[in-house]
Amino acid sequence: MVSAARIGESDDDAALRVMQQGGRPRLMALRIVIVLVLLMAAQAYDGSLHALSHWIILGLYGLGTLWFGLAERRRGPDAGASSLAGTGLNALLAVYVIVEHMMAGGGTGEGADAVSRLPAYLLLLQTGLSMQVSHTLLFCGLVTASWVGAFLMGLAYPHLFPGFNGDVPMQVIGLSAFVATGLLVADGVARLRRAVDRTLQVERERGRLARFVPNAIARDLASDALGVHRRHACLLILDIRGFSALSREHPPEEMVAALMEVRAQAQGAVAAQGGIVDKYIGDAVLAQFVTGSAQDQARAAAACALDLQVRLAAVNAGRRAAGLFAIRTASALHAGDLLVGVFDDGVRAEYTVLGPAMNTLARIEAQAKAAGLAVAASEAIVALLGGPQAAPFRPRPVPGSAAAELGPLYALDPDA
Repeated sequence: MVSAARIGESDDDAALRVMQQGGRPRLMALRIVIVLVLLMAAQAYDGSLHALSHWIILGLYGLGTLWFGLAERRRGPDAGASSLAGTGLNALLAVYVIVEHMMAGGGTGEGADAVSRLPAYLLLLQTGLSMQVSHTLLFCGLVTASWVGAFLMGLAYPHLFPGFNGDVPMQVIGLSAFVATGLLVADGVARLRRAVDRTLQVERERGRLARFVPNAIARDLASDALGVHRRHACLLILDIRGFSALSREHPPEEMVAALMEVRAQAQGAVAAQGGIVDKYIGDAVLAQFVTGSAQDQARAAAACALDLQVRLAAVNAGRRAAGLFAIRTASALHAGDLLVGVFDDGVRAEYTVLGPAMNTLARIEAQAKAAGLAVAASEAIVALLGGPQAAPFRPRPVPGSAAAELGPLYALDPDA
């Protein structure tokens, strides 16, 4: 299971921590790029009176980057405050470069304007890699508000912004592009967090289910829905005929050996068809088939039931040779929507299925025993198999078996 899914950690916290761990190298790389951009701007500046300030802000940002980088590595109790402070520092740096360019008279062309805005976009990406939507929106809000304020000040007091020159269209385009980019980055971060959060939840559910069912089935169940949920399933119950009477006639050791033999054969046949042995109920075995389409489930359940007859016939041949009694069984198949998942009352957790189809299965089994059938299938199973003429199975109606609540009963045989 994913190591981030620690006990007591919320899904949001786990998602954030997983994404931040993967994004830290990129954050550091972006910081280096931003420092290089500022360094080039300080080296190749256009000679305005503000050239010295580029060196000052470069030094301050370098120190801030080092401090916040160390704080992120510590990830102590104040990590949240450090991250928020880092976002504020990024916003102030972006605002400084944009506004300073306007005030310094550095508007020597579109290229200079693009260079002055580049740190804002790089810092936006860096803030986005923190994987915190609130911080990304805070950064965008601070930069946008400051940019709009400087823009309005440039209109009101042109002498304070000699490089502005009333170039309203270019400023509006630049500001609109930044706002649109900020919203796209924030939306992307939000979507990524939801995706990672869902992945962590699925992984937790898969790990929980893997305690009870094979990993492949656990993965299928977890990807379908989280927790206890409604799902179509085909059910098979296998029961030993006359077990109580046999128990009175044979020593307990012989009965236990016979029971274990039936369970072993049932486990093998169910697993071979991709099913799950749900539980053992006395001398009965309950199995479920919950993966794949409803038709796939029905075919797997029917194949399992017929395979069990072949396996038990081989077991009985050996038992007769050893002078032991033959094991006779009755199997019943039914399908329907059930509640599937891990039912946990706080004391004992159990993976199982619940629903009316379980009660119907028990009545079909009773009818199968009364009719002397080895394998009995409900009308729902036969419909999923393709009808009474289905191959490779041969469902045949059982005369007089139809009941209002159960529908007709079918005996299931291999196709001759």
